[in-house]
Amino acid sequence: MAGHEIPEPADRKQVADPMADLEAAEETRHACDPAFRHGVVVGFDGSTSSERALAYAIGMARRTGSGLIIVHVANRLPTTVWAGCEPPVFVDVPDHRTEVLGLELACADYLAEVPWILVERGGDICHELEEVGQEYAADAIVVGSTHGLAGRIFGSVAGRLAKRARRPVVVIP
Repeated sequence: MAGHEIPEPADRKQVADPMADLEAAEETRHACDPAFRHGVVVGFDGSTSSERALAYAIGMARRTGSGLIIVHVANRLPTTVWAGCEPPVFVDVPDHRTEVLGLELACADYLAEVPWILVERGGDICHELEEVGQEYAADAIVVGSTHGLAGRIFGSVAGRLAKRARRPVVVIP
């Protein structure tokens, strides 16, 4: 008979647990530097409010003797903006801002006081900050408050994050 042959019970191989393989792959994907576990996550985009949040997070990390995980969430736009069709699919838009921010942070004297890393993500800011916080088992997430019309209409990142986060969120005005 051509096609797929069904093996006899004696010929069957022991199949590994698919959930264990999935968990192992997930751990590998989210492997993080253990030196930054239980650190302080801070959302940073170069704005004035994020600079204030960074300053507070630096002090918090210094006082607790932990590392600082600086997160920049790159822009993602739905393809429907360009194509005008359904379903909404998100695509990564090249964002060189992370490289610029990384260079600025590397040259900053005020970051010499604490160990820090810069993590770039793409997607929803609230989700990505919480995801990084979970990966690093962060003690807190620090964000700047949103000022402006968009924050009032769509809800601020800080407000949405405070509602959904599983760890303390510090909002800096």
